[in-house]
Amino acid sequence: MAGRGGRFRTALTVVAAWSALAGTALLGAAPASGAEGATDTAIAPGVEYTQLDIPAAKGVAHAHVLSVDLRNPRVRVDLLYPGAVASRAPVSQLADSRGAVAGVNGDFFNITETQHPGVTATGATVGPAIASGHELKAAVPNGQRFGPALPPGTTTEDVLGVGVDRRARLDSMALDGSVRSREGQWPLGGLNQYALPEGSIGAFTADWGSVSRVRATCGTDTNRAAPCSSDTYEVTVERGRVVSADNTPGSGPIAPGATVLVGREAGAQQLRKLSMGEPVVVRHRLVAEATRIPYRFALGGYPMVVDGSPLPGLDNTTSAVRTAVGIAHDGRRLLLLALDGAPEFRSGLTIAEVAETMRQLGSDDAFSLDGGGSTTMVAREPGAPAVSVLNHPSGGAERPVPNGIGVFSRP
Repeated sequence: MAGRGGRFRTALTVVAAWSALAGTALLGAAPASGAEGATDTAIAPGVEYTQLDIPAAKGVAHAHVLSVDLRNPRVRVDLLYPGAVASRAPVSQLADSRGAVAGVNGDFFNITETQHPGVTATGATVGPAIASGHELKAAVPNGQRFGPALPPGTTTEDVLGVGVDRRARLDSMALDGSVRSREGQWPLGGLNQYALPEGSIGAFTADWGSVSRVRATCGTDTNRAAPCSSDTYEVTVERGRVVSADNTPGSGPIAPGATVLVGREAGAQQLRKLSMGEPVVVRHRLVAEATRIPYRFALGGYPMVVDGSPLPGLDNTTSAVRTAVGIAHDGRRLLLLALDGAPEFRSGLTIAEVAETMRQLGSDDAFSLDGGGSTTMVAREPGAPAVSVLNHPSGGAERPVPNGIGVFSRP
């Protein structure tokens, strides 16, 4: 594959010819730098790649776009992740390890802990995540998220997902869970999250990984930088019974089938009531707001376009390199967009400009993913042994990320 150029370089002065691929032509689209004239490139049956230049308020942005036809029975999408919620890897590595033909980075994540010296940054994502139908995690409180300010009316529970009906949609996913013992029944406030609501109990499973769980008890529901709680407690449940307890959240792998319960404030006080060997039942599931159709795949971010209209209040002042995904053709097509981070394009787009771009590309709904140094798009040329990075990551190299959207094709 001629990454970032060569055979994969596309001129979008002829973007009208691409309308069958992506929907509506971008008005005023300029030719891509070094363009060689092809309008799109087939990555695999049902998966097409193209590039375009986008005139913007702060200069021309350069976009890389993958169109994924979910009507094609040979195509599917799923979550790319390193095998643990609290872990990171470059998108190319995530794609190659799963045999994906293409992919982009995903949700915003816990990238740093400068506000809490001595606390390990988990690398875990902000929003819910589902991989191959398996529920990995729930959303952190709104005030604990990383990334730009949420548009009005959106929350950390917002997701983009694809159901078992092979149709993509925007949705919201809330955690429904409880901890039941002879001491009573308490609501579950988190599942494999780097931040728990104040006064709550969170469940951590083998999906979390080995990273310390201390971060889950830091900050508040409205202030990510607030100090860590001084009132914490942790209980490990195996085979339905309490097997250990500690005043401080621990680290290390969690045994398959075991659950570590972490409490802060009122949640810690409740967990202290449990005694060694006591039977405990932990229940959790993610509940979708918009549909009863189970999701095969879902990840967090935030909506920008809903039912063909950009959301009110989208930021139109801060330009940056961005990643986004659009839904077209009644949920039967995904449009994955990654801006180029090369110096000549690094001014990027505002969220409002990204929303308008996705709308003009034919998206009925559009969703913002993590951007800046995380923005990465990869694809594998037919016959190639591995994917190549198509854009220039703005940091000069791929940033390890916790998840992404993988595109898969079977023969």
